[in-house]
Amino acid sequence: MTITKTVEYNKAILSVEGWLDTNSAPELGREIEALSDIESLILDFDKLEYIASAGLRIVVLAYKQLKSTNGEFSIIHVNSEVMEVFKLTGFDQTFDIQAK
Repeated sequence: MTITKTVEYNKAILSVEGWLDTNSAPELGREIEALSDIESLILDFDKLEYIASAGLRIVVLAYKQLKSTNGEFSIIHVNSEVMEVFKLTGFDQTFDIQAK
């Protein structure tokens, strides 16, 4: 998995490429924890091929962290396979998700 981080003012965009699974989820968690004083987090899943339950856990934690400070959280460029996981878990009703 590769993560590209862009931070501009109080807005962060994390572009995730590859697989977000048990092995790679902690890396994304560390990247999110390292962000301080942000008011908006966008996860760009344009090149994300797969998300496992460990990856979903990190996404949920990021969502809760932003919402606890009234921040904005969204996921963009989600392919149909990853979107199916969000739909199966019901998170498509919780998160602001934009499909490809």
